[in-house]
Amino acid sequence: MSELLVDDADGVRTFTFNRPESFNAFTVALKESFLAALREASADESVRAVVITGAGRAFCAGQDLKEHIGLLQAGDPAPLHTVEKHYNPIVRELIGMPKPVIAAVNGSAAGAGASFAYAADLRIAGKSAKFLMAFANVGLTADSGASYTLPRLIGHGRAMEMMLLAQPVGAEEALRVGMVNQVVPDEELLSTAHLLAAKLAAGPTTAYAKIKEALAAAADGTLEDALEAERRTQADCGATADHREAVDAFVNKRAPKFSGK
Repeated sequence: MSELLVDDADGVRTFTFNRPESFNAFTVALKESFLAALREASADESVRAVVITGAGRAFCAGQDLKEHIGLLQAGDPAPLHTVEKHYNPIVRELIGMPKPVIAAVNGSAAGAGASFAYAADLRIAGKSAKFLMAFANVGLTADSGASYTLPRLIGHGRAMEMMLLAQPVGAEEALRVGMVNQVVPDEELLSTAHLLAAKLAAGPTTAYAKIKEALAAAADGTLEDALEAERRTQADCGATADHREAVDAFVNKRAPKFSGK
């Protein structure tokens, strides 16, 4: 049984973590297959939006601690390098993906699983979803980009509280504080995510990529950095076929047909 399911429909590629008996916890094999799949999706022009979700009752429980402790006890150095080898590259791929990424969070999202949801562009949560940053409970600090992404979603103080106290945050509270964009009934989660992803996939995906680039540049930069990024990305978008198509459609009072180019 594959630990990562991949499905394509309407320009949307859906990744499903498929270890439901272990709440989709990350083994080395799952991390490596997910990283390779993200790189492939990023380069594939037929993929215009991405959805990430989990099989069964959980989105992802984070690191598979059974595998982790087994490797540690065996003296295997692999667990000490998984952040640089797996988690960091995965986060770079998610944030740098030149197309929209939607996390459809079903059930528990903990540790690296929650962090990958934070690295998505949009998050839709089922009513049963909960987010847990329990690194401190196992004597560890944040990884998988959470120290960067979570404070930018909910603020430094709330992120610190989640990290230090390791208390779960339910779907409605996550919506209230800006951690997720939408909460829907569990049974409607995947269909809602796919509907949104298909809408984005039919849109001006080059413009979406440039929006992501501009916001990323502004996140840590000065006003001048932001203005320069806007100048550059706007010039890139202005040269696209999608921009010309959208302007023509507006003038002629018709719906635009975007190609993503």
